[in-house]
Amino acid sequence: MSNANSLIEYDYLIVGGGAAGLSLAYHIAQEPRLADKRVLIIEPEAKTQNDRTWSFWADEPGIFNSIVAHEWGKIAFRSPGFERVIDLGHYRYKTINGLDYYRFVQQALADNPQFTRVSSNVEQLENTPMGVRATTAAGGTYTARYGFDSRPPDLAKLKQPEKHRYLLQHFVGWEIETDADVFDPTTVEFMDFRGEQQHEARFIYVLPFEPRKALVEYTLFSEIVLPKAEYEAAIREYLSNTLGLKTYRIVAEEVGAIPMTDHPLPARNGAHIINLGTRGGRAKPSTGYAFKRIQQHSARLVAALAETGHPPVDATGDKWQFRLFDTLLLDIMQRRGETTRDIFRQLFERNPVERIFRFLDEKTSWADNLRVMNSVSAGPFMRSIGQVLRGRPGRR
Repeated sequence: MSNANSLIEYDYLIVGGGAAGLSLAYHIAQEPRLADKRVLIIEPEAKTQNDRTWSFWADEPGIFNSIVAHEWGKIAFRSPGFERVIDLGHYRYKTINGLDYYRFVQQALADNPQFTRVSSNVEQLENTPMGVRATTAAGGTYTARYGFDSRPPDLAKLKQPEKHRYLLQHFVGWEIETDADVFDPTTVEFMDFRGEQQHEARFIYVLPFEPRKALVEYTLFSEIVLPKAEYEAAIREYLSNTLGLKTYRIVAEEVGAIPMTDHPLPARNGAHIINLGTRGGRAKPSTGYAFKRIQQHSARLVAALAETGHPPVDATGDKWQFRLFDTLLLDIMQRRGETTRDIFRQLFERNPVERIFRFLDEKTSWADNLRVMNSVSAGPFMRSIGQVLRGRPGRR
């Protein structure tokens, strides 16, 4: 990967070198038909820290399978009155560490002369008659045929609470080690809703790496982030009262807040700018899962660039019915968050896990969509349908 210090014309300009930007770059690097394209990546940070993890389910190996840190063949769902450990069949639940991902892609690009990197913030990215122009904080100006923008959207400025729903999936997680075998390393505690809901959707999520090592997170779907001490108190209570742990060591911590919103996040910005990642709506509004959607988006973009020379007219391939399902669940979470527990309980009690995963992956048929919707209580959804028809979000 070479350095840039002057005005150069590129084929593709990628703003941001996080999950979405590096995903697109890697997909381009793997496509022989794009081997002559010059690509500029503008990213202010060196990405040398393990700043996050990404988890996802998959029914076949993906292009980043070699850096999967751990995978599981079972998940557990728990709520008052219903608990089930579920065999995932041909699916696997997987986790990738951020630093492993950054290093893997950076190494793949390092000796590839078609890629150039600039370390700076992009202050302006604009369409031009022939392509795009980026202006950086360092004063550099770069032009390209197409620009791909992965900067997070400024939802605080865009917010229209009278029209759309704005929640967060927010969490604090501790990676802990114990002196005795406590965890089942074959089974992810996917959602443990047995704790107090406090008018919101609150659950414990556990990734067990070894019998004595696991990531334990307290996760909420709600509008407001809590004081950090409240997450930590919930984790301590789970470790003490549910697992019976008296002593443990915290070896790492993870803190995050992922936007969950039905605010329109356009796939494109004008003729030559395509939005990536959260900016392009790749975090699924009702769950916050993004990594696999980012990979699918990158593959779609690169396939079109290779075949036609242009991004696809429909950049994402999203289907309207799944956007509606997301909006309805967000409305329920915003209006009566504690009922989310019952909805997920009904989903896992009345559907095979393969159908649930296909539904969340937006790959189900109309017949399966009806089966999923018929498996949950209609009341909360009917009220939210009314709110959608009235064009305003529901409130408690």
